[in-house]
Amino acid sequence: MQRSTVNIDHLVIAANSLQQGVDYVHEQLGVNIPFGGVHESMGTHNHLMQLGDSVFLEVIAVNPDGKEPLQPRWYGLDDPYVKASIAAQPALVGWVVNTRSIDDVLRTAAGEGFDFGTMVSVSRENLNWKFGLPHDGRLLAAGMLPYIIEWAGNVHPAGRMPSTGCKLTSLGIEHPQTNWLFNSLQSIGAAELVSLTTADTPRLSATIESPRGLVTLRSPVLRSKNAGSAAT
Repeated sequence: MQRSTVNIDHLVIAANSLQQGVDYVHEQLGVNIPFGGVHESMGTHNHLMQLGDSVFLEVIAVNPDGKEPLQPRWYGLDDPYVKASIAAQPALVGWVVNTRSIDDVLRTAAGEGFDFGTMVSVSRENLNWKFGLPHDGRLLAAGMLPYIIEWAGNVHPAGRMPSTGCKLTSLGIEHPQTNWLFNSLQSIGAAELVSLTTADTPRLSATIESPRGLVTLRSPVLRSKNAGSAAT
């Protein structure tokens, strides 16, 4: 059976507050990232901007004015290790891939022994999507493996986001177990979307063309119980 096509959808920067995240993006890329919206069911809010026609950057933080969600927040925002890692400054913590059939992708991965979460339905204003979410909200392999999303409709939301002159040029992952990581990514058809390099410490790197030139954002080193495992 042919796998459903997946593509890089967006990068995720986590911050203690949205203002800290906005300031960080301005410092790194030289742009002001516009406000996105509120995720009431997740207790978070964000800012968003284009990184291409169908790729975008998200800055996300816990919404201090929101209700406590019924489940752990996504992107590991309730994980004390993640919270400690972004205490000093915001950081790239993960990435997301999109597909036209999240059910097929999750089912195929599960059939090969990899768990990318359970599909949940999420909405924000006029946007609706399906999302593969681990029950505990953790980052998959400390953010080295992506979350999976399926947008409702035929138009990618990045096309409606402001352009700030930034573009994603490459995404790379360093990991001590690249064979395992490749197989995990291959189970959802995403192995060709990133370059893999063997290293002692897992690290996600995104290179972005920006008004400040080529800038590489890197994930923090997460001292978490989940840093060496996920999707297994």
